[in-house]
Amino acid sequence: MLSLVAPPSPGRARPPAEGGGAGAVLRAVLAGGPLTRTALGRATALSPAAVSRHTADLAGLGLLRELPPADGPPRAGRPRLPLDIDTRHHLACGVHIGVPWITFALLDLRGRVVAHERLPRRGDADAVLAAIRAHLPGFLARRAAGHSLLGLGVVTGGWVDSERGSVVEHGPLGWRDVPVREVLVGATRLPVHVDGHARALARAELLFGAGSGATELVQLFIGNVVDAAIATGGTVLHGRRSRAGDIGHLPVPGSTEPCPCGRTGCLQATVSEHTLARRAHAQGLIPAPDFDLLLALAGAGDRTALRLFEERLRLAAPTAALLLDMLNPEVLVVSEAGLMVAPSLRPYLYEQIRRHSHAGPEQSVTATGFGVEVLAVAACAPVLDSVYQRPMELRTARAVR
Repeated sequence: MLSLVAPPSPGRARPPAEGGGAGAVLRAVLAGGPLTRTALGRATALSPAAVSRHTADLAGLGLLRELPPADGPPRAGRPRLPLDIDTRHHLACGVHIGVPWITFALLDLRGRVVAHERLPRRGDADAVLAAIRAHLPGFLARRAAGHSLLGLGVVTGGWVDSERGSVVEHGPLGWRDVPVREVLVGATRLPVHVDGHARALARAELLFGAGSGATELVQLFIGNVVDAAIATGGTVLHGRRSRAGDIGHLPVPGSTEPCPCGRTGCLQATVSEHTLARRAHAQGLIPAPDFDLLLALAGAGDRTALRLFEERLRLAAPTAALLLDMLNPEVLVVSEAGLMVAPSLRPYLYEQIRRHSHAGPEQSVTATGFGVEVLAVAACAPVLDSVYQRPMELRTARAVR
């Protein structure tokens, strides 16, 4: 039987991957904090001397801070001051490039959205990247003044080569071999992290969401692009040239929806937001094939709109079940707009996956908890993941005052 994911166990951090002891300490505080140094030693298996050294370094970077001692009777010896993530100084900046919108976002070190703005996406790749370069300075001046910036994340769907910082192919945008990092690296004095949005969301779920405390996770993203990301051992799989998780062209039995790839019945073409909006418009449900109009109706409880989203989930469920059975993750997170605005759809999704999955009762499926801010979170996630993996390599820039 499938179920909602259970809350993570307090204090359980991902195993040290990159970043050595400092990264392990920072991730342990994120997962279970506030924590005393003694508790950090238990959570990370580091010696007291190593914990003291790493916490001092992280506090010096403005990543950790000491809290006042807990209330209670005085204790003999040195006070055991708890340590927590310091969210006062740093922000991560991110840009998500979608089909209808460009989303600009700022997140604090706990993954909370501090600010976000969006612009209509217009024109080709050159025009979009020029718009980002033009909008970023004003956005940061308005929303990040007085904070230091940890980096710039640039996230989109399709095939994204994160190592080279390029979008290899994005069918709905018509992009091929776009050197995103090369074009945007001069927009700030910061590192530019380019990634696909399913991988970015997988990182965010491991750090701040349903995967906190987990090491095995699958992220399924259903939007205008449909793709997946796989995390094992707490590390998100990239595959050769970052193409792991390309599921958009899996066949959907019975679908005759034409796909730009030349075939019919591909998953992405069948369940994309564009297809759903077109169907709603053809039924006279909305005055134009605008997905936001359909989403608003679903959020208001319109039964016809909800049935369209149910059909979408029904068609996507076999793929979710395949990922669940094949990869056997601790948690499968589904990011789909209907689930965000209409939680009543969730039992329907779980039931549809159950119809196709052979997984046992230990398997967990959940919708993302990031809600309508999911793209803002995705945009900044590569930056925050880099900080939590390699905090001692931190390089920041001061935002415009």
